[in-house]
Amino acid sequence: MNIIRVFPRLTNATPMDENVRINIPPSFFDQADEVHISVTFTYDMKRSEFLYNQWKEVTLTKIGGPAFNRPGKNFEPGMYLKKGYVITSRGCPNRCWFCSVPGREGNIRELEIKEGYNVLDDNLLACSEGHIDKVFEMLKRQPKKPKFTGGLEARLMTFDIAKKLKDLKPDTMYFAYDTPDDLLHLIRAREMLTGAGFKSIEKYHNIRCFVLVGFKNDTKDKALERIRETVKAGYFPMAMLWQDRNGKYEKSWRQFQRQWANAIITACNIKKL
Repeated sequence: MNIIRVFPRLTNATPMDENVRINIPPSFFDQADEVHISVTFTYDMKRSEFLYNQWKEVTLTKIGGPAFNRPGKNFEPGMYLKKGYVITSRGCPNRCWFCSVPGREGNIRELEIKEGYNVLDDNLLACSEGHIDKVFEMLKRQPKKPKFTGGLEARLMTFDIAKKLKDLKPDTMYFAYDTPDDLLHLIRAREMLTGAGFKSIEKYHNIRCFVLVGFKNDTKDKALERIRETVKAGYFPMAMLWQDRNGKYEKSWRQFQRQWANAIITACNIKKL
């Protein structure tokens, strides 16, 4: 079946092939059995509805994606994410106030493991030990070093997992500092990673940590202190700006976030802490 996929915006994860269209209505030359409008962000909903109304005049058109807060199905490499990106599980057992994943996906669901090197699972370490091992074995077969962009929950780190991660020689691993109780788990996880042989932050920036900033009652001083704590714990900090379901955020936070979201700028700022 010939399926055209339409995306309202281009991101680093957007697939690029002859059947992908970015934010454009159909042309005379577009021929397909179906058209899928894929929407990741809620603030793209209005534009996506416009695209849907345009494309449905051409052929059978469906619209969906994370923005609709519906549970995802099985993962098909290269379909809605660039080749190399992979999802091996969906859902999360946690109920964080700022996260829509549990409400959309429910608890952990382990999927059939497909090939890829950039793991985007909601919470891979919440999966069974057997599933995690199979994912790690798959990653060993890839032509590129693995990335854990979806994030690894520090609370679930064990020394055995740390050693297996070291064997994989990952390009990057992301953790998260979202709530105050995350800090102790981050410290303990970093100790395990160090014990497994990972280098210090001064020499190797692959152990990164998203630091949530700009939420209600947050201040620049408090956010900077969390970044200091992140660096002290041995992680390379990356500020993540909180946004509501409509993509709105406090604009005064944008400049602060930019100072701690670019790796080159962040590396310079760390020296000033």
